[in-house]
Amino acid sequence: MERLELQSIANEVRKNIIVATHAAKSGHPGGSLSCADMLTYLYFEEMNVDPKNPDNPDRDRFVLSKGHSAPALYAVLAERGFIPKEDLDSLRKPDSYLQGHPDMKHTPGVDMSSGSLGQGVSTAVGMALAAKLDGKSYRTYTVLGDGEIEEGQVWEAAMFAGHRKLDNLVFIIDNNNLQIDGTLEDVCSPYPIEQKFEAFNFNVIDINGHDFTEIKAALDEAKDVKGKPTAIIMRTVKGKGVSYMEDQAGWHGKAPNDELCEQALEELEGGEA
Repeated sequence: MERLELQSIANEVRKNIIVATHAAKSGHPGGSLSCADMLTYLYFEEMNVDPKNPDNPDRDRFVLSKGHSAPALYAVLAERGFIPKEDLDSLRKPDSYLQGHPDMKHTPGVDMSSGSLGQGVSTAVGMALAAKLDGKSYRTYTVLGDGEIEEGQVWEAAMFAGHRKLDNLVFIIDNNNLQIDGTLEDVCSPYPIEQKFEAFNFNVIDINGHDFTEIKAALDEAKDVKGKPTAIIMRTVKGKGVSYMEDQAGWHGKAPNDELCEQALEELEGGEA
């Protein structure tokens, strides 16, 4: 798939995120927008998945460990054909299968329920180990927030993954440098992130998380590396694509009103590839 086509899909994903959070009048648009490009590439280029057979035992696995960015996952699943696009308007409604955090029991294409930070990545490590033990070739990808890696459970999972040499596993850290209360440096700095993962026996790659050429190169490298899991540190902009949300911690967990929703969709329309 050409870069411009991927950019166009990612733009639709961002529109879906805005539409869904606006309809819900709640949610987490900032961190959803920052990981939209990576999720687009994973679901449209990288992973072996099939919307017609979402439970195929040989499929690649994806875990959104930063589960509050569920609007991004739902938006990609809708574009890929796992769920109807019109259902995005039901985000967070009491009777909806699209809740504020992913639910594997009710949402096609969701491989793991997540939300408690650190638990999703731990499950991803277990999935990768299961593939090794069963002699399966599927790969496991998990996206973590950079604020999430302040959780100790993340490093227990990383230690285990490195020790077990899980080269079928990719950690993807969405490094937008903002969490709910401010910058990472102000809250509880996990820097330097790269050296920490290297110490846990990871192959580490640093990329621009909004550049599809760099995303492709990193994921290609991850497949070639043997004897180590890979950690991709992707530098991103929180709220990417919406001017008033970009690099603003205040848009971590609130939805746009009618006027701001219209502005965001107009900006994204203008940003079409």
